[in-house]
Amino acid sequence: MSRRRRALAFLLAALLAAAGAAAIAAGYGARAARGYGALRPVVVLERGIAAGRRIGPQEVSAALAVRRVPARFAPPGALAAPEEALGLVARAALPAGSYLLGAQLAVGRGRGKRAGALGAGRRPVEIAVSGAGALLATGGGAGRMVDVIVTGEPRGAGPGRTYVAAPHVPLLALRPAAEGPGPGATAAATLGLTRPQALRLIAAESFARKITLLPGG
Repeated sequence: MSRRRRALAFLLAALLAAAGAAAIAAGYGARAARGYGALRPVVVLERGIAAGRRIGPQEVSAALAVRRVPARFAPPGALAAPEEALGLVARAALPAGSYLLGAQLAVGRGRGKRAGALGAGRRPVEIAVSGAGALLATGGGAGRMVDVIVTGEPRGAGPGRTYVAAPHVPLLALRPAAEGPGPGATAAATLGLTRPQALRLIAAESFARKITLLPGG
């Protein structure tokens, strides 16, 4: 057998071995998913956080990360996105390598009301918004107060209703959506909302034509 034929034979054997390994891995992954449940995102601590420390943008980017684990292994109350912890305070020391649970965090008190700090009764909620290109171009606008404007679908010959659904709420984080920038693109805004505001905006996501942010003072 010539050298060229031997090389082609080795290449074919390597391709067959790779295909077999991929099939075995895919089959194992499917069996694991059936046995342990679908994968879900959870937040884990890459660095420890001291008790009483307020979780700010620095902690969100440097200390928190997202991992995907089988649903049956995810502890109840585990956060799904680092932004959910933004502005909250660690009730106790949070060790590196552990899951981050909602019960481990509390709303800080006694530090005054300022943009980006959550007051009593507010929790981080992520909402899809339109027309956020200007805010994204200036660094995302995190830490400022915004009005959340909802525009409904047109009814008959008239225009859709536009109203302020949540006035003067803290914008905690803003990031582009998966489709990227462009006409009609959305962004994911994490807002500090009361329960009624959150329910109102979550409902608006399903029926409104668009939800926009109007920067305040």
